[in-house]
Amino acid sequence: LATLTKDAISTSTTSDLLHKLAPSTPDVPQLTLSRLGFEPVTDIDPQPVIPQNIITDYHATRDFPAIQGTSQLGIHLRFGTISIRKLIQFALDLNETFLSELIWREFFMMILYHFPHTVSSAFKPAYDNIKWRNAPNDFNAWSKGETGYPLVDAGMQQLNQTGYMHNRVRMVTASFLCKHLLIDWRWGEAHFAEKLNDFELASNVGNWQWAAGSGCDAAPYYRVFNPTLQQKKFDPKGTYVNTWNHNQHLLPLVEHKFAVERCLNAYKAALNKV
Repeated sequence: LATLTKDAISTSTTSDLLHKLAPSTPDVPQLTLSRLGFEPVTDIDPQPVIPQNIITDYHATRDFPAIQGTSQLGIHLRFGTISIRKLIQFALDLNETFLSELIWREFFMMILYHFPHTVSSAFKPAYDNIKWRNAPNDFNAWSKGETGYPLVDAGMQQLNQTGYMHNRVRMVTASFLCKHLLIDWRWGEAHFAEKLNDFELASNVGNWQWAAGSGCDAAPYYRVFNPTLQQKKFDPKGTYVNTWNHNQHLLPLVEHKFAVERCLNAYKAALNKV
């Protein structure tokens, strides 16, 4: 900032002084979407509608991927086309479960702010000792939706085709990669970051570490989702699976019982090093 002399101040009008401090035509480069690395899209409504009936029933419907039981507002939160405060106001009056999910979102943002190392390292340092298999062929099969587990494959194919995946299925697919295939959660986090339209770093990292057991939640590492039981419970008629999974003839990439045993042994070995 420049300092004006007393003489200049006494002989100048207010508008002159303002012009010297902030010229009316500053030399600012003209930025366009393309120069910023973006391109316009037409499949996202910039004016979100809060689905009051869905939020009211959220606790009863949110886990069933075949029905419209979630708000679909994640992408609007991601790009700021809806206010988190506005959603919280609605949730306070409508549904405690929906409110708790918004709180989780804010919690993960707080974790990322105070513990920025969690982007690339485990929140619980001992979990960085896990000896991951990191088999590229298994990772590719998972990413394409070709694991032989119908619910996992349906979720991955929905993600690849639409840029979206139902939240319950996100948990199942993430658990499968980390626990069944013993592939580093960071591989999955990076894949979701590339594919998800509603990607947010804090939520993505927080939820992937949750799935891997290395995050800040209190559940023990031996929580392993059974994809077959998850399908029976949350997609009993196979509606979701039949909609998205076009590879239902595939044999399972790994047997569930064997995978769980291998996973628990690897985690125990890592934690015993502490």
